[in-house]
Amino acid sequence: MTREEFEELVAEALDRIPPELTRLMDNVAVFVEDEPPSDDPELLGLYEGTPLTDRGEWYAGVLPDRITIYRGPTLRMCESREDVVAETEITVVHEVAHHFGIDDERLHALGYG
Repeated sequence: MTREEFEELVAEALDRIPPELTRLMDNVAVFVEDEPPSDDPELLGLYEGTPLTDRGEWYAGVLPDRITIYRGPTLRMCESREDVVAETEITVVHEVAHHFGIDDERLHALGYG
């Protein structure tokens, strides 16, 4: 799968998030990278920033939070295009949920681990 096709899957996964949630997303950017940092080569996605639930009066003038979805590990773990579509959606929802302050334990319980 080409990078462009994978980026489209990420965009489609973002589009499937209910509008009432996407309207609440604030100061966050989503990126696609081919590979994660070398210390975690199987990482599918990463949220870096301050979750909405942790922001206070001090939160102003900061760089956007960053969600990165990694193409290489996703393609390596999936056996079919359908698997890639499903895993990409799970990963996007997982990382967006971190932006909302939802931790890994809760995400695993909800099936987004």
